[in-house]
Amino acid sequence: MGPRIGPVGEEPQMTDKDTKATMGTEDTPGDSASRESQDSKPSVFHNIKFFVLCHSLLQLAQLMISGYLKSSISTVEKRFGLSSQTSGLLAAFNEVGNTALIVFVSYFGSRVHRPRLIGCGAILVALAGLLMALPHFISEPYRYDSASPVDMPRDFKASLCQPESLVPAPSNGSSCSGYTEAKHLALVAIMFTAQTLLGVGSVPIQPFGISYIDDFAHSNNSPLYLGILFAVTMMGPGLAYGLGGLMLSLYVDINRMPEGGINLTSKDPRWVGAWWLGFLISAGIVALAATPYFFFPREMPKEKHELLFRRRVFAVVSQGEDSSSEQSPEESPKKRDGLAQIAPDLTVIQFIKVFPGVLLRTLRHPIFLLVVLSQVCLSSMAAGMATFLPKFLERQFSVTASYANMLIGCFSFPSAIVGIIVGGILIKRLHLGPVHCSVLCLLGALSCLLFSLPLFFMGCPTHHIAGINHQPGSAQLELELFPGCMEPCSCPTNDFNPVCHTSTRVEFLTPCHAGCARQVVQEAPNKSQVLYTNCSCVVRDGSVSAGSCDSACSHLVLPFMLLVSLSAALACITHTPSFMLILRGVKKEDKTLAVGIQFMLLRVLAWMPSPVIHGSAIDTTCLHWARSCGRRAVCRYYDHDLLRNRFIGLQFFFKTGSLVCFALILAILRQQDKEEATKVVALPDPPQQLFVSGPEKKLEEFRV
Repeated sequence: MGPRIGPVGEEPQMTDKDTKATMGTEDTPGDSASRESQDSKPSVFHNIKFFVLCHSLLQLAQLMISGYLKSSISTVEKRFGLSSQTSGLLAAFNEVGNTALIVFVSYFGSRVHRPRLIGCGAILVALAGLLMALPHFISEPYRYDSASPVDMPRDFKASLCQPESLVPAPSNGSSCSGYTEAKHLALVAIMFTAQTLLGVGSVPIQPFGISYIDDFAHSNNSPLYLGILFAVTMMGPGLAYGLGGLMLSLYVDINRMPEGGINLTSKDPRWVGAWWLGFLISAGIVALAATPYFFFPREMPKEKHELLFRRRVFAVVSQGEDSSSEQSPEESPKKRDGLAQIAPDLTVIQFIKVFPGVLLRTLRHPIFLLVVLSQVCLSSMAAGMATFLPKFLERQFSVTASYANMLIGCFSFPSAIVGIIVGGILIKRLHLGPVHCSVLCLLGALSCLLFSLPLFFMGCPTHHIAGINHQPGSAQLELELFPGCMEPCSCPTNDFNPVCHTSTRVEFLTPCHAGCARQVVQEAPNKSQVLYTNCSCVVRDGSVSAGSCDSACSHLVLPFMLLVSLSAALACITHTPSFMLILRGVKKEDKTLAVGIQFMLLRVLAWMPSPVIHGSAIDTTCLHWARSCGRRAVCRYYDHDLLRNRFIGLQFFFKTGSLVCFALILAILRQQDKEEATKVVALPDPPQQLFVSGPEKKLEEFRV
């Protein structure tokens, strides 16, 4: 059937099938954009290569802004007094808007102006980034010393041991008014709204971009373009952590510093970095990357020529494929129509009615269900690790937030990219069939599990915090004041200005809790050091230094990250073979929606709940909570052993689940092979030859 040619006035009423038919030919006389590009010099916006470049940059920026919150999660917790459970829910909330709309993307397909919708989605993502930074500008300046005034330089003397008569009365009425609590809730609500808008804006970017490239690129160039797109896109999360490392090394109120400056360094546990600045930078990049999409046409002329170096490399392969394609010239259009007919030819009501049946039929397929469950386990592991690994490194090894993000950006994400590439190369070079793909997945999951075992034993012991109960299972975790030494002092219950007695490595919440009555500043060429003397709760020299005690095992952070990165690479080897098991395990007419169902289930079962589960597990290891207006705020001290065992234990649990799923997949595939072999033996000779050719043909089709 040739393309339908009609008057210009009837052009908007072209059916979807006719549109696809015109896109499949080299000349599209019915398309006004194609006629203009043929009559005049083609615009750069009618070039699919330029679209691939723009879309690679846009997806890179979009994943950069999506992953930036995870790089600054511990900083946001400290700035707004959030628990890990709440911050995990905040990090997962962008999946809510995404999941609610992603299924309908497969219905709309090419019915809409895809480039413009991508541009609108990107603008919404940029606005969400600006909204995410808004709480910084409408909130009060950060006060790391609650006893000092807002508009005055921070005074270390406010935390000293003072008689009760000299301590000003607490102003709970002003600091904990209903207005203050309402403003705090409003700031948190703004961030949750921004995360929701971020998910909604991300919906059309990837699926519409991929389908647009596949429609108008040369059939032999499309896989290369998509490979370039994915390769560039995968660098986005790594750049997000790198940007987080740079921004968190700057003070949060860099735009409104107090006159006397600050007496904090990035190693101080009260340090809060400029978390908001990364959102502004990422939002600006997304807005710039979105601009070209409003100039791309709805349909552009299909690319006519294969790339020169592809023709040279695949000359021999293409000659072999030409002969098979000449035998069945109508096979490709039929396949394409079979994949597309389930959604574009239906109305919205019909699509909603058909979807549950397709969902149930797909989920009843054992291979599909097990592969999705294995990917849910691996995605849950990845979501928890990406969200809370920076915080884990900060707490476990006493490193700065900036350094933790730099380590993750330099080690974890590049190793994950290498793992995905290695998995694809192994399938390509070894021509792996379904059984061998499941074996590769099983070996990757098993190796990942084994390399995770040493992580349970690589960590630092819990700091000795004076006056804190080291039994996290008790009903109330309160300060146990040393008898006698603090009786003359009136220490504020919620102050936090940690000091360390270096000889015994005992840490106190404030100089007041150490009974210190005097402050001394020792000037040095590089930096000044603050000491507190005349401390009644400290033996020997009776002095303590400002800041938390240094960790004795911070050097273990590099071996820890190397093992984490190696485990991530081994887990990512399973990505491509497991995806191929899904593509070859469902019916052709269900394949498009099966992939959509897969990503929907991954979001609902993994990316949404996993950060909340990990955050809740981290909260159970807290030793001392800060209090804000009577409510529990951020955790100040964790039990390091419990934190390590529960965080790594959750990771180990999900890795074990994926290993079990891959083992069941291998068992089912081998059982199917045995049943087919039994049938082959039972059949007579002529039919046997026909039956044997079937599986061989399927195996050949499975090869990538």
